[in-house]
Amino acid sequence: MSFSIAGKTAIVTGAANGIGLAIGRHFADKGANVIFADIDEERLIKEVGTNTDGSNIRYFAGDLRQKLTIANLLSATIDAFDRVDILINGSRQMIASDPLNPDDDAMDMLLEQNLLTSLRLSQLVAKRMIKQAEGQTEGTAGTIVNLSSIAARRTNPELLAYSVSTAALDQMTRSLAVALAPYRIRVNAVAFGSVMSNSLKGAIKEHSEYRSDIEDHTPLGRIAAPRELAEAVHYLASDAAGFMTGQIMTVDGGRTLLDPVAAPAH
Repeated sequence: MSFSIAGKTAIVTGAANGIGLAIGRHFADKGANVIFADIDEERLIKEVGTNTDGSNIRYFAGDLRQKLTIANLLSATIDAFDRVDILINGSRQMIASDPLNPDDDAMDMLLEQNLLTSLRLSQLVAKRMIKQAEGQTEGTAGTIVNLSSIAARRTNPELLAYSVSTAALDQMTRSLAVALAPYRIRVNAVAFGSVMSNSLKGAIKEHSEYRSDIEDHTPLGRIAAPRELAEAVHYLASDAAGFMTGQIMTVDGGRTLLDPVAAPAH
């Protein structure tokens, strides 16, 4: 099986910063056509540049919580590259929540952002993948990779809403994998621990002890670089993972092997 994604067309959401940006750049460097999608148009232009005909990179700015925006994203992808082969659901948010406050709206917010946005986009893109594959009986018709978190399997009351939303995303991954398997569309996820994203950099800058706490609770003793997540996602999106579907690949430096009480998810 080949690890190549050259010539494939990928949509990457949450692509203006951190992990999503690293994935988009990695895919583009490997020869894929990439749509970088995010709500932050200013940041997209800064990181990706303006859309240029003949390039294998485009950006799309919009609020993917809106169904019309999702439809417009798919239309823009087809207009630019005629098809879509890979969807990376990287648009995600993490906020603290009060587990004992019935007025805390973090649960609604994060289920919308981390679960429903990915579900709706996956459903729409899958329909396009199915249409593209009409008449074909072999090979993968498309791949979907969701970005999840080890928080789905950890207990941290302050991250109740985030943990529930990522656990739901994991179950969505499994369910869609079974539903789409007859159409030869694979659905997997990457659950990661601490990655040196912009938000984590900011947290470490404000709380210098934060870094050592994470490293002390990670067997490999360090924080992952975004490119390491990009490489894991690349594998799942490639034909090298052609017999993998419904799997939650853990990339956490061994974090989840430790006592969850001693090593809460960050």
